[in-house]
Amino acid sequence: MAKFIERTRKGETAVYRHPLLVRASHWINALCLLILLLSGLQILNAHPAFYWGQTSTFARPAAAIESVQADDGTLRGRLTVAGLTVDTTGVLGASKSGGDQLQERAFPSWMTLPGSLDLGAGRRWHFAFAWILVLNGLAYLIYAFASRRVGRVLWPTLAELRGIGRSLVDHLRLRFAHGEDARDYNVLQKLSYVAVIFGLLPLMLATGLVMSPAMDARLPLLGDLLGGRQSARTLHFLSAFGLTSFFLVHVAMVVAAGPVNEMRSILTGWFVIRRDLDETRIDADGTPPPEDSIEEARP
Repeated sequence: MAKFIERTRKGETAVYRHPLLVRASHWINALCLLILLLSGLQILNAHPAFYWGQTSTFARPAAAIESVQADDGTLRGRLTVAGLTVDTTGVLGASKSGGDQLQERAFPSWMTLPGSLDLGAGRRWHFAFAWILVLNGLAYLIYAFASRRVGRVLWPTLAELRGIGRSLVDHLRLRFAHGEDARDYNVLQKLSYVAVIFGLLPLMLATGLVMSPAMDARLPLLGDLLGGRQSARTLHFLSAFGLTSFFLVHVAMVVAAGPVNEMRSILTGWFVIRRDLDETRIDADGTPPPEDSIEEARP
């Protein structure tokens, strides 16, 4: 396996953290997930309600976005989840969507692809980028296992898991690791990446296959394991909500931790570690490294 370069200069160490394939798959994933979210909401506009089981119980949805006429004759939007109703006029159920008047529309035009109501176009966008996401994910997984990146970089150790409480408190207080402690992902990062890669993304794929009538007919056992086609549809939406939540928290943490360094690492691969004088690494013979040194190191 190829080694990666680590550069030390004037109290800073640049670590080649993200190989090219990791960086490329990261940005392809980001694009695919954005298109899938917007086109998925376009598809959901056709029937913005969720059920549990094999068939739809239209009179008793588990959750629904609706447009209703108020007593004064105005159009109102509302979200109902497990019997609890919230007014969502202006965003969900009833929105202007580029016009002057409120329209009956589950999701506004700025949240869907395409912006106009077009179920067929939404499905074409969704299916095309779903396959790109699958192929990109397979390429990443093959590389991650072949290079042992999963075990060396992503999978948390027992010692790290025992410190999860402290890590959570530090994140809530926006206190981030520095020096040598910043070289590797912390336990919360590792857990979230593992949950997304081996949990949410496979769940999205499995539930998407069950929603396809052709695939459901060929893989009926998968539908049964997920509780039926309508359950799969609900789980598909919940997994999309989970991925969106992960993305928002991920971006917030990038900004809080230092956007220049974080963006540089995912664009060029190089992550810079800044050391205090008392954190300078000592070589095996007891002498500190020179001010400008280059060494080979695995990520």
